[in-house]
Amino acid sequence: MRFMTVSSDNYPKALIRPVQYRDLDWLEAMTTPTNQMAKNSASFQEQLQQVRRWFALLKFLSWFPNSFQDHFRVYVAELPQESGQSLKGFIHISPFNRGRSTWRVERVMVACDEGQPELLTNPKGIGSQLLRYCLEKVWEARTWVLEVNINEKNTLALYRQNGFQPLAQLTYWLLDSQLLETLAQHNSELPNLLPVSNADAHLLYQLDCVSMPPLLRQVFDRNPQDFKTRFFAGLCSKWQQWFNEKEVAQGYVFEPQRKAAIGYFKLTLSKDGSQPHQAQLIVHPAYTWLYPNLLGQMAQIVQKYPSQNLELVSADYQHEREEYLEKLGANPIEHTLLMSRSVWHKLKETKPEGLHLSEMLQGLQAVPRTPIPTRFSWLKKPVTLSEKNKINPQHHHQKNENNSLESSEKIDYD
Repeated sequence: MRFMTVSSDNYPKALIRPVQYRDLDWLEAMTTPTNQMAKNSASFQEQLQQVRRWFALLKFLSWFPNSFQDHFRVYVAELPQESGQSLKGFIHISPFNRGRSTWRVERVMVACDEGQPELLTNPKGIGSQLLRYCLEKVWEARTWVLEVNINEKNTLALYRQNGFQPLAQLTYWLLDSQLLETLAQHNSELPNLLPVSNADAHLLYQLDCVSMPPLLRQVFDRNPQDFKTRFFAGLCSKWQQWFNEKEVAQGYVFEPQRKAAIGYFKLTLSKDGSQPHQAQLIVHPAYTWLYPNLLGQMAQIVQKYPSQNLELVSADYQHEREEYLEKLGANPIEHTLLMSRSVWHKLKETKPEGLHLSEMLQGLQAVPRTPIPTRFSWLKKPVTLSEKNKINPQHHHQKNENNSLESSEKIDYD
């Protein structure tokens, strides 16, 4: 893919707006397989075909809060030209968790002309403008995450220059069909393998939390609601699976003594064999012996479908999984970098001169209000002795002399 850069610091500011129906052809041309920047779980081309059919409905659903309002959230960048506006790039974002505190940058792509260098290091270029626009536009987001191939040096430079820092390195493994047949022949019975339902959301949430470092747990900011499937979302997912010739199989291993989930897998199976099968695997760090059993269980399920490879991902903090896959003979096909950026200091970035204390504590300032009369306001306020002395100090002095005289007379009398 080619990228646009301009050496001049006076880069023209682009007009960034939400995607429209007339932009879909340009997006499809930009995201051809030869120009795809990063690997994603769902193909952007397939998503574009779905958006073409339901664009009017998705546009209507984006006007009010619902589970589909961010199904296709894309912003495009335009630059003015003599012939009119010209599209120069786009960014695709989506919420990462149900609480919408963490958002994900799916992809950032920038067009260029022939002969321009393939760089994305200009801090005022189209890529940086798109990222900065989303960081300021999405007020709900406290943290942003993204995944980028380690070989995309220019894209890495773009993300680093906009404040993204690496979290973990991910490796995508490919298990070929012959290896899956060998694994399926092994005895991998799991007596406590149960199907997944919404009632098991808290178990899967605990397993997800314990299987990752504290920093990733804080960045992802998941809760049990993230592991539940809503009714309408489940219906749409079933329809998409039927339309795309796919099927999903998932299960988890329950530990009755601890009453906790110690393993979980999810398989996205291709019925027609046109695409590799995809797997998601979570294993408790104290039960790494589950890897052979769970992979064998998945291999047995895959045998019921057309012969195809299986894709599996592992992180660099999962040492046991990577060692097991290497010994197993799996082929690493891609290395990506998981990056994140916090936007807690979003207000500070928008005001480079700094914030004053009065601006930071606006909610604590006193607001002038008219007093409301009560039944106590009609009564005369009692005056204390100190207030009387302040009002008539001579009377107080005379009273003290009288008291001393009376006391002396009493003493003489006695």
